[in-house]
Amino acid sequence: MRALVSTSELVDLLNDSRPPVLLDVRWALGGPPGRESYMAGHLPGAVFLDLDADLAAPPGAGGRHPLPRPEDLREVLRAAGVRGDSTVVVYDGGNGSVAARAWWLLRWAGHSNVAVLDGGYAAWQEEGRPVTTEVPRPQRGDIDVRPGGMPTVDADGAAALAKDGVLLDARAPERYRGETEPIDPRPGHIPGAVNAPFTGHLDQHGRWLPPAELAERFRSLGVHQGAQVGAYCGSGVTASSVVLALEVAGVTDHENPALLYPGSWSEWSSDPARPAATG
Repeated sequence: MRALVSTSELVDLLNDSRPPVLLDVRWALGGPPGRESYMAGHLPGAVFLDLDADLAAPPGAGGRHPLPRPEDLREVLRAAGVRGDSTVVVYDGGNGSVAARAWWLLRWAGHSNVAVLDGGYAAWQEEGRPVTTEVPRPQRGDIDVRPGGMPTVDADGAAALAKDGVLLDARAPERYRGETEPIDPRPGHIPGAVNAPFTGHLDQHGRWLPPAELAERFRSLGVHQGAQVGAYCGSGVTASSVVLALEVAGVTDHENPALLYPGSWSEWSSDPARPAATG
């Protein structure tokens, strides 16, 4: 299954005899809470999953959004109705950054048949497609979670990648440069990392750029097909969209995906012994 699906493609999937499991993962750092947005309206049949409670472990030494324990993620996905043979489509408010985290987690868990809705809820609503406030009661799924389907690096691995490969920092330029740091312990970036703001994946309408344009963007950042490449951000969430964008661009593929540093800057910056570059 392609990593991105359009709204019209999703309509076709929903009309299939075996429709996909829909996951609504809307979340914003400054609020409002995603569940409030979900209760106000969502795609028919969509199940809400919360980034903080369902798609991450509690914050701690591993950062603000550490990977969830496999057994916890298995319970969340089964309660949402995900089966081992399910097609899963995930969406967020629009830019795909949080949906990419859910996409990445399902792939990490060994479930390959998953895609992100291009444009998310915003695109669906703009096109006048049906929404509802009815909360579904899905039949319990049977998915197994087998960690390791997507590669990760720890802090030392991220440092090595920044030196010997290409490590992309998905945060806003002012955070990368260290001009501001609203949430993590220290400003700056991992030495050698290249700034690749996740918002650069989108066009002016909030849709993902075509593969050729994404590939050109990554080439301009020093990433070429076959290169050793990875991504990080503030807490490992928006960096997932860089991993997704690299696959959409054809720079990486399903068999050889980009690396993700899950702890990201929130973990790195909590250790005063680790250097922080600025500028």
